[in-house]
Amino acid sequence: MGILPSSDNPPMQWDVFCRVIDNFGDIGVCWRLAADLGARGQPVRLWVDDASALAWMAPHGAAGVDVRPWAEAASTDVVPGDVVVEAFGCDPPEAFVRAMTLATPAPVWINLEYLSAERYVERSHGLRSPQLAGPGIGLDKWFYYPGFTARTGGLLREPGLLHAHSALDGPAWLEARLGIVRQAGERLASLFCYAGTSAMGALPAALSAGPPTRLLVTAGLPVPDGLPPEVSVHRLPRLTQAEYDRLLRACDLNFVRGEDSFVRAQWAGRPFVWQAYPQSDGVHAAKLAAFLDLFLAQAPQALSAALRGLWMGWNGLGPMDVGLPALGPWQAHCEKWRSSLEALPDLVSGLLEFVVETR
Repeated sequence: MGILPSSDNPPMQWDVFCRVIDNFGDIGVCWRLAADLGARGQPVRLWVDDASALAWMAPHGAAGVDVRPWAEAASTDVVPGDVVVEAFGCDPPEAFVRAMTLATPAPVWINLEYLSAERYVERSHGLRSPQLAGPGIGLDKWFYYPGFTARTGGLLREPGLLHAHSALDGPAWLEARLGIVRQAGERLASLFCYAGTSAMGALPAALSAGPPTRLLVTAGLPVPDGLPPEVSVHRLPRLTQAEYDRLLRACDLNFVRGEDSFVRAQWAGRPFVWQAYPQSDGVHAAKLAAFLDLFLAQAPQALSAALRGLWMGWNGLGPMDVGLPALGPWQAHCEKWRSSLEALPDLVSGLLEFVVETR
């Protein structure tokens, strides 16, 4: 569980900075980070420029987490905490950074980077960046990279998550929360993707092969056109983060996107298809290929080939003319992958140890 508060390691005040660029990934990751820290006895101020998504994502808040408006951090009266985390290189306000230079001791300043399986992550994780100019001159900034190997910062995984997944009665939860009564032989698939996904038109054909499928479409997404009789649709309401985690566990197949739902799908241990955040310069293609190389390294050859084709097609990097692999072998591989990740330290445990060592 990482370093917990004690006489030798008293709680530290954390300042987490988040800018919401688009979609919900930025605030989703930052909220999970802040809530996990708070649950481990670490008080957190979450500075965010748009907290509106938290109204449905985390309507009850979290113990130890104080959500503050970004602009307030520019006040000269704000005293920085012991640890400052800027998520995804968002650059805290200059006045706040100047205040960091006056603190004794100086806060541990961490840039929490984007998740990637690319090789540079292992080389860059934990590197120090001395600030030689600007408002933070004289401070050190540390690069902290989430990842999938022991030489990275790990993945967000709060204590008890996997036990909760194991204890979940998926059919009972689906009926009680969403009014979904699963039919005999029916396959449940959740859909969370970026609007305008080019491969959406090929999804009905992919789902029509195999058992009847009920497609659970997340709030705000249009329903795919041309659904065959074998595919029915259930539109989902907005779900809290905890409810979305249960949805992923309760489904047979999950289409996920970005970073937050991507990680949660892996912890759910169900077959999943990831859509990387599409970028005009094609960087997402390298991120996708790097993860597939790692994820499929121990997969049976036939399953590996099928999943690589499916994922590339879903990301618009190849033809979406492949069917879905059989769920049995796919499920077994996802469970094996999850076990390999579970053997690694989680991100917050790693962060706590890193900060104590750095201080």
